[in-house]
Amino acid sequence: MLAEASMPADLPLTLWLTGLSGAGKTTLGRTLSLALNDSGRRCVMLDGDTLRRGLNRDLGFLPHERSENIRRAAEVARLMNDAGLIVIATLISPLRADRAHASSIIGAHRFLEIHVSTPLEVCEAADVKGLYRQARRGELALFTGVSAPYEAPEAPRLAINPMRMGLQPAVRELLALIGDTTP
Repeated sequence: MLAEASMPADLPLTLWLTGLSGAGKTTLGRTLSLALNDSGRRCVMLDGDTLRRGLNRDLGFLPHERSENIRRAAEVARLMNDAGLIVIATLISPLRADRAHASSIIGAHRFLEIHVSTPLEVCEAADVKGLYRQARRGELALFTGVSAPYEAPEAPRLAINPMRMGLQPAVRELLALIGDTTP
């Protein structure tokens, strides 16, 4: 559900998609990115898994390393917003404090916190990467939602469950939020 009216269509925003592993953040982000690019809106996607294979490959999953991961992603998003690009950031970003810090780096006027609110049991049932099974067996320490906390946003700009509502309706809600009427 929308928390506010849509944003001006020309403002370079960061849509910060947060949620559990397997919630659908990356799929939603990719589909949104395609829709925006098809409509002529310049955008880029920053995916947590991709960042951890490159820019953030030196970071683990300890609390201070997770915070640094989010800080770096926010700095990149700010630079891309400054260049006029819409940024779609798809990161678990489990702690409210880290997301608030990301908002302060990017600028609260450009930061849209989107909660991809797929429930834990749905994420676990899908578990395409097998991560939840590994975490439940104790093979993955500090796994968000199992052995590490996930703090859901208290007042996101949008809470959305693409697994329940479907991918295309979820994308339409995001487009409406940012003032784009692309189907």
